[in-house]
Amino acid sequence: MSTAVVTPDQQAVVSEVEIAAPPERVFQALTHPDQLVRWWTSDVCKAELWEFEARPGGRWHSRMRSETLSINGTNVFEANGEILEIDPPRLLAYTWITNWSPPATPYSVVRWELLPSGSGTKVKMTHSGLTPELAKDYSGGWPDVVGHLKNFAEN
Repeated sequence: MSTAVVTPDQQAVVSEVEIAAPPERVFQALTHPDQLVRWWTSDVCKAELWEFEARPGGRWHSRMRSETLSINGTNVFEANGEILEIDPPRLLAYTWITNWSPPATPYSVVRWELLPSGSGTKVKMTHSGLTPELAKDYSGGWPDVVGHLKNFAEN
């Protein structure tokens, strides 16, 4: 099971999980659009699109839709950004810009660290550059996302 904590400065969320799959498998799930669209989805929010250029400076874009959830007036959730770091199968970092965050919100950074462990891979996801309010909000969502990654990579 994934956990999430807000850092003491209230500007980041950290979620960690053990996945019974090798780092190469987990990294593929994080960087291949055909896999991202299959696991980064839920009953509440269905993934419609994932684009991902797995290279430094590459762009990524996702779109999800919900029939029951609206945040800041939208039920079509789009996120995008630029790949900042990529070191397969160990590290992935990208900027995170969304259409549901308050308009004055600067971009934040999502960083995935994958470490081999006895049972497969220890995954640490850090979402930094947040306001305290956004950190609180994201701390409720990241465990589900990381949990979906675990379920997908293990099957």
